[in-house]
Amino acid sequence: MKMLVMSDTHGDSHVIEKVRGFYPEIDAVIHCGDSELPFAHESLVGIKKVRGNCDHEKAYPEEEIFMVNDVRIFITHGHLFNVKNSILSLSYRAKELDAQIVCFGHSHILGAEMIDDILFLNPGSLLKPRGRKEKSFAIVEIEASTFKVAFWTDDHQCIASHTFQRK
Repeated sequence: MKMLVMSDTHGDSHVIEKVRGFYPEIDAVIHCGDSELPFAHESLVGIKKVRGNCDHEKAYPEEEIFMVNDVRIFITHGHLFNVKNSILSLSYRAKELDAQIVCFGHSHILGAEMIDDILFLNPGSLLKPRGRKEKSFAIVEIEASTFKVAFWTDDHQCIASHTFQRK
């Protein structure tokens, strides 16, 4: 099972379509907020998406929770959990929801880490990255005993990859 995870595209529908075009056979596409596009925009059709602090349309949910095979995935933008300071509040919410993967954005800083058997993933930004120059998104492969995360540029160059053991 493969998921494409992006965030913070801030009105650039072309980059969403470009990145989706790299993976026509992907199992799930996630946008962690701040698309700044209408909820029903053609670039967002079929995407699991949430509202960021720059998304004002009420059709966007604050959170999205769904299952992929036996894995519970929680998506939020992160601004309501102060993720620029700490992911502690986000961690508490993930535990309340019994999530195994948490996808979030807001900080524009890519990263992935396993904390208390929960994978926390921020794909960075496809418009205005922070902490590095590359615009980024992530591909997550869910396997029987691992979560594999690879970060890619908008030009489809691999930046980094990590494998995390799952329970």
